[in-house]
Amino acid sequence: MKNCPCGSTKEFSQCCEPIITKDRDPETAEELMRSRYSAFTLANTDYLMFSHHRTTRNPRERKAIKAWAQSVQWMGLTIIDTVDGTASDNSGIVEFRALFMEDGKMQQIHERSRFSKEKGVWKYVAGEHY
Repeated sequence: MKNCPCGSTKEFSQCCEPIITKDRDPETAEELMRSRYSAFTLANTDYLMFSHHRTTRNPRERKAIKAWAQSVQWMGLTIIDTVDGTASDNSGIVEFRALFMEDGKMQQIHERSRFSKEKGVWKYVAGEHY
């Protein structure tokens, strides 16, 4: 039994893994956010690119994202706030804090992320960092 990196109380196989492996679509913007965090902990750039909205996706960043994700130690995810982003919405916002160790120092990403459905499936659009 392996707990999901996203911080839920579920096993990885019952939480983010089926979304990352595309066995099922995320039902909410928060589920997508959690699956993207888990994908960062695994340096799974294929999923990170797939789950990024086509209008803001930059495939040239793939190698840099993978190298960075592998160079840090992920310490945890906290969801701070959500606005819309339910199964019946077409857009939503998830504010989160992701902690990581880089070069022996605790760091964080604090972002208010925007999500939108693309062909009925949640995708990450962009985020505002704090």
